[in-house]
Amino acid sequence: MNQLELIGLVFVIVFFGLMLTLAILSRTRPVRQFREIQAFTRLRHAVGLAVEAGNRLHLSIGRGNLIGPQSAVAFVGLTVLDRIARSTMVSDRPPVVTSGEGAISVLSQDSLRGASRAIGAEFDPLRGRLTGLTPFSYVAGTLPVIYDEDVGANLFIGSFGSELALMNEAGERAGSLTLAGTDNLSGQAVLYATAEEPLIGEETYASGAYLGAGAMHIASLRAQDISRWVIISLILLGALLKLIGVL
Repeated sequence: MNQLELIGLVFVIVFFGLMLTLAILSRTRPVRQFREIQAFTRLRHAVGLAVEAGNRLHLSIGRGNLIGPQSAVAFVGLTVLDRIARSTMVSDRPPVVTSGEGAISVLSQDSLRGASRAIGAEFDPLRGRLTGLTPFSYVAGTLPVIYDEDVGANLFIGSFGSELALMNEAGERAGSLTLAGTDNLSGQAVLYATAEEPLIGEETYASGAYLGAGAMHIASLRAQDISRWVIISLILLGALLKLIGVL
């Protein structure tokens, strides 16, 4: 293990320890309110409509895999699915999930099965669908869900490229809310221009905390804030020491 890998390992261990500490402290201290993100406010409203008015929610988790850099945003999508499924499974039209990768499709079905079991409802495996393995076959399989299944809101949270523009346009044509977030830079550029409620940058990774997924999700945001201030302080200190000739 070289020096750079060792530094990275130490950082991960320290960050995880900080998350655990903050999660434990949050049990005895009130949690500060997060800044409002309009996308999550509208999402909570859409969840309420799904239960009261019978509108279906459609969540698309993208084409990321679980063993590479795209795994982070894939797990974010699965976390959002778990929270939404538990809130809307009692609706006349339970949520439907589309994805473009086999393992994610299996995990999405497992999340839906767990939510169904929690309320004693019957599980329908067709609610978790693998719609295509290439970008445009994935979109082609997803568009009928947006157009034909009385969807009130579309959530696109996962790894998407420029094909996301076609899905956002379909949601707009169908008159449904589109909320989108991705880790892909070209996908972020597209969703910023086409999505009704885009999640930019780290807002996507904050989804679990804003949807009440658990103390560790909230602790991760607080740990990120602390890490930023530590890094900024070290940069300023280094610049000052360089200026006065110590370094």
